[in-house]
Amino acid sequence: MSTNPKDLLKMSNPWHLLATGFGSGLAKYVPGTMGTLAAIPFYLLLAQLPFGWYLVAVLVAALIGVKICTITSGDMKVHDHGSIVWDEFVGFWITMAIAPTVSWQWVLTGFILFRFFDMVKPWPISWLDKHVKGGFGIMVDDILAGFMAMIALWVVGYWLGF
Repeated sequence: MSTNPKDLLKMSNPWHLLATGFGSGLAKYVPGTMGTLAAIPFYLLLAQLPFGWYLVAVLVAALIGVKICTITSGDMKVHDHGSIVWDEFVGFWITMAIAPTVSWQWVLTGFILFRFFDMVKPWPISWLDKHVKGGFGIMVDDILAGFMAMIALWVVGYWLGF
Protein backbone atom coordinates (compact mmCIF):
# COMPACT_ATOMS: atom_id res chain seq x y z
CA MET A 1 0.00 0.00 0.00
CA SER A 2 1.42 3.37 -1.06
CA THR A 3 2.03 6.12 1.48
CA ASN A 4 2.24 8.84 -1.18
CA PRO A 5 -0.66 11.30 -0.65
CA LYS A 6 -0.78 11.93 -4.41
CA ASP A 7 -1.89 8.32 -4.86
CA LEU A 8 -5.12 9.25 -3.05
CA LEU A 9 -6.02 11.81 -5.71
CA LYS A 10 -8.46 11.02 -8.48
CA MET A 11 -8.54 13.44 -11.40
CA SER A 12 -12.09 12.25 -12.11
CA ASN A 13 -13.07 13.91 -8.81
CA PRO A 14 -13.87 17.58 -9.61
CA TRP A 15 -12.62 18.75 -6.18
CA HIS A 16 -9.25 17.08 -6.78
CA LEU A 17 -9.09 18.34 -10.35
CA LEU A 18 -9.61 21.93 -9.23
CA ALA A 19 -7.37 21.64 -6.16
CA THR A 20 -4.47 20.44 -8.29
CA GLY A 21 -4.99 23.24 -10.79
CA PHE A 22 -6.19 20.84 -13.48
CA GLY A 23 -3.16 18.64 -12.79
CA SER A 24 -0.52 21.39 -12.79
CA GLY A 25 0.14 20.82 -9.09
CA LEU A 26 1.18 17.25 -9.83
CA ALA A 27 4.43 18.48 -11.41
CA LYS A 28 7.46 16.70 -9.98
CA TYR A 29 9.28 19.98 -9.31
CA VAL A 30 8.02 23.36 -8.10
CA PRO A 31 4.29 22.51 -8.15
CA GLY A 32 3.34 25.94 -6.76
CA THR A 33 5.15 27.65 -9.61
CA MET A 34 3.55 25.28 -12.12
CA GLY A 35 0.15 26.01 -10.57
CA THR A 36 0.73 29.74 -10.88
CA LEU A 37 1.76 29.30 -14.52
CA ALA A 38 -1.43 27.32 -15.11
CA ALA A 39 -3.44 30.19 -13.58
CA ILE A 40 -2.25 32.62 -16.28
CA PRO A 41 -4.58 31.48 -19.11
CA PHE A 42 -7.52 31.66 -16.70
CA TYR A 43 -6.41 35.14 -15.67
CA LEU A 44 -6.37 36.16 -19.34
CA LEU A 45 -9.99 35.01 -19.59
CA LEU A 46 -11.02 36.64 -16.31
CA ALA A 47 -9.35 39.90 -17.32
CA GLN A 48 -11.91 40.23 -20.14
CA LEU A 49 -14.63 40.76 -17.52
CA PRO A 50 -15.59 44.21 -16.27
CA PHE A 51 -13.54 44.99 -13.15
CA GLY A 52 -16.45 44.49 -10.75
CA TRP A 53 -17.21 41.06 -12.19
CA TYR A 54 -13.52 40.18 -12.08
CA LEU A 55 -13.54 40.89 -8.34
CA VAL A 56 -16.73 38.84 -7.87
CA ALA A 57 -15.22 35.90 -9.77
CA VAL A 58 -12.04 36.00 -7.67
CA LEU A 59 -14.04 36.27 -4.43
CA VAL A 60 -16.17 33.28 -5.45
CA ALA A 61 -13.01 31.34 -6.40
CA ALA A 62 -11.52 32.13 -2.97
CA LEU A 63 -14.66 31.10 -1.08
CA ILE A 64 -15.09 27.90 -3.07
CA GLY A 65 -11.35 27.36 -2.69
CA VAL A 66 -11.77 26.84 1.04
CA LYS A 67 -14.09 23.90 0.29
CA ILE A 68 -11.90 22.61 -2.55
CA CYS A 69 -8.83 22.61 -0.30
CA THR A 70 -10.67 21.20 2.73
CA ILE A 71 -12.01 18.23 0.78
CA THR A 72 -8.81 17.49 -1.12
CA SER A 73 -6.45 17.80 1.85
CA GLY A 74 -8.82 15.58 3.83
CA ASP A 75 -8.85 12.99 1.08
CA MET A 76 -5.04 13.15 0.87
CA LYS A 77 -4.77 12.97 4.67
CA VAL A 78 -2.18 15.78 4.59
CA HIS A 79 -2.59 19.48 5.35
CA ASP A 80 -1.54 21.75 2.47
CA HIS A 81 0.19 19.19 0.28
CA GLY A 82 2.29 20.81 -2.46
CA SER A 83 0.06 19.41 -5.18
CA ILE A 84 -2.86 21.55 -3.95
CA VAL A 85 -2.45 24.73 -5.99
CA TRP A 86 -5.91 26.27 -6.15
CA ASP A 87 -4.63 28.75 -3.57
CA GLU A 88 -1.91 29.81 -6.05
CA PHE A 89 -4.57 30.36 -8.71
CA VAL A 90 -6.54 32.68 -6.44
CA GLY A 91 -3.45 34.44 -5.07
CA PHE A 92 -2.19 35.18 -8.57
CA TRP A 93 -5.62 36.46 -9.66
CA ILE A 94 -5.65 38.78 -6.63
CA THR A 95 -2.17 40.04 -7.56
CA MET A 96 -3.29 40.80 -11.09
CA ALA A 97 -6.44 42.72 -10.07
CA ILE A 98 -4.39 45.93 -10.00
CA ALA A 99 -2.99 45.54 -13.54
CA PRO A 100 -4.49 48.25 -15.76
CA THR A 101 -3.82 46.29 -18.95
CA VAL A 102 -3.25 42.69 -19.96
CA SER A 103 0.31 42.89 -21.24
CA TRP A 104 3.23 40.53 -20.91
CA GLN A 105 5.03 43.06 -18.65
CA TRP A 106 2.21 43.09 -16.11
CA VAL A 107 1.70 39.31 -16.25
CA LEU A 108 5.41 38.49 -15.92
CA THR A 109 5.97 41.00 -13.13
CA GLY A 110 2.84 39.85 -11.30
CA PHE A 111 3.93 36.23 -11.65
CA ILE A 112 7.40 36.95 -10.25
CA LEU A 113 6.10 39.07 -7.37
CA PHE A 114 3.40 36.58 -6.39
CA ARG A 115 5.88 33.68 -6.44
CA PHE A 116 8.29 35.76 -4.34
CA PHE A 117 5.72 36.51 -1.63
CA ASP A 118 4.31 32.98 -1.73
CA MET A 119 7.73 31.32 -1.37
CA VAL A 120 9.47 33.76 1.02
CA LYS A 121 6.35 34.15 3.19
CA PRO A 122 7.23 37.39 5.01
CA TRP A 123 5.34 38.07 8.22
CA PRO A 124 2.33 37.83 8.63
CA ILE A 125 2.07 35.29 5.78
CA SER A 126 4.46 32.92 7.60
CA TRP A 127 2.43 33.19 10.82
CA LEU A 128 -0.82 32.40 8.99
CA ASP A 129 0.84 29.50 7.15
CA LYS A 130 1.93 27.94 10.46
CA HIS A 131 -1.09 28.66 12.64
CA VAL A 132 -4.25 28.54 10.52
CA LYS A 133 -5.34 25.04 9.52
CA GLY A 134 -7.90 23.47 7.23
CA GLY A 135 -9.02 24.71 3.85
CA PHE A 136 -9.11 28.29 5.11
CA GLY A 137 -5.52 27.94 6.29
CA ILE A 138 -4.44 26.63 2.90
CA MET A 139 -6.08 29.59 1.17
CA VAL A 140 -5.41 32.50 3.52
CA ASP A 141 -1.62 32.70 3.26
CA ASP A 142 -1.80 32.79 -0.56
CA ILE A 143 -4.60 35.34 -0.44
CA LEU A 144 -2.42 37.59 1.70
CA ALA A 145 0.58 36.91 -0.55
CA GLY A 146 -1.64 37.96 -3.46
CA PHE A 147 -2.52 41.25 -1.78
CA MET A 148 1.11 41.96 -0.88
CA ALA A 149 2.19 41.14 -4.43
CA MET A 150 -0.62 43.34 -5.77
CA ILE A 151 0.72 46.34 -3.84
CA ALA A 152 4.26 45.57 -4.99
CA LEU A 153 3.01 45.19 -8.57
CA TRP A 154 1.41 48.62 -8.45
CA VAL A 155 4.66 50.16 -7.14
CA VAL A 156 6.88 48.34 -9.67
CA GLY A 157 4.50 49.05 -12.56
CA TYR A 158 4.37 52.73 -11.66
CA TRP A 159 8.15 52.89 -11.17
CA LEU A 160 8.91 51.12 -14.46
CA GLY A 161 6.17 53.01 -16.29
CA PHE A 162 4.31 50.02 -17.72
